[in-house]
Amino acid sequence: MLTQALLVDDSRSVLDFMKRHLEADGTVQATAYLDPVEAIEAARKTNFDIVLVDYEMPNMDGISFIRELRRMPNCGDIPIVMITSIESDEVRMQALEAGATDFLPKRPQSLEVQVRLRNLVRLGVAVRKLNDRAADLASEVTAATHKLQEREEEIILRLALAVEYRDNDTGEHTLRVARYSRLIAEELGLSPRLCRDIYLAAPLHDVGKVAIPDSILLKPGRLDPQEIAVIRTHAAIGGHILADSHCELIQLGAVIATGHHERFDGSGYPRGLKGSAIPAAARVVAVADVFDALTTKRPYKEAIPLAQARAYLQEKSGSEFDPACVDAFLSRWDDVVAIAAAQAAAPRHRAQAAAASG
Repeated sequence: MLTQALLVDDSRSVLDFMKRHLEADGTVQATAYLDPVEAIEAARKTNFDIVLVDYEMPNMDGISFIRELRRMPNCGDIPIVMITSIESDEVRMQALEAGATDFLPKRPQSLEVQVRLRNLVRLGVAVRKLNDRAADLASEVTAATHKLQEREEEIILRLALAVEYRDNDTGEHTLRVARYSRLIAEELGLSPRLCRDIYLAAPLHDVGKVAIPDSILLKPGRLDPQEIAVIRTHAAIGGHILADSHCELIQLGAVIATGHHERFDGSGYPRGLKGSAIPAAARVVAVADVFDALTTKRPYKEAIPLAQARAYLQEKSGSEFDPACVDAFLSRWDDVVAIAAAQAAAPRHRAQAAAASG
């Protein structure tokens, strides 16, 4: 691959001389410009390995040109050589501060200058190779990180589904809560990363139920006060199970598991937190979890219509739920209905498939 050089000088004769000199051994392709403004535009579109620029030019002097080049990501560290016969220390200092790498006279006829120019070209090639290698490594790291995230997400989802299958033979409650939670987080204007993390960590909200006896968890009727006290321990137990993890998603899952039964007015459990003292992610999941619990059949109750569950959220806004989370959820009502409808259709599809295979 030829080394790409950018030449900028308002003298055609100087440009021709520099171009012939640089391209003499066939390893360099030089692109020459009389107008520095045009050269700037060319540098935005082409990755040059080395730049040689005159100091005194119309429209833009060499120092301003260098300063403009250094603002471009693709010109941040390439060699930039100022072509000038001016010996002023002030000018040279200004050029160096702007980002100049070296200085050369207008006509590099001496052996020393020719060697310096050749070394600068080699430096440009080395910088390009180093940048290319850095880009390759960054790409490899990104791919590896993405792979690790995928595995992390799969482990979390499978763990959540394993817990959910104890009291729901489809395991879809966790998925709906995750989707509802993401809608709320998005509507609240949370960062895309946090919306994603809440979506992935929300399925862990009931992980503490692994410690609840089946006689309570699967009881078809109402729970007595003692049984209620036992089942309420799942929030704190979930937090303990997920505590002290080095994984950020598991850490967020611990926050959600512990706090998703706290109430906005302070009457919830396990710690009786109130208002903004309840972590934001837990406030989000609280709305999603209760709505899905109301609208799906459980061993101890029948499902209620979506409209009735919506009315419940509105009624409990400000007491049981964060009003901002309720408003965010209801503002995405069409999406909520679509999620509920899609999940409701899933069991029918499975039943049909089972009947066909039988």
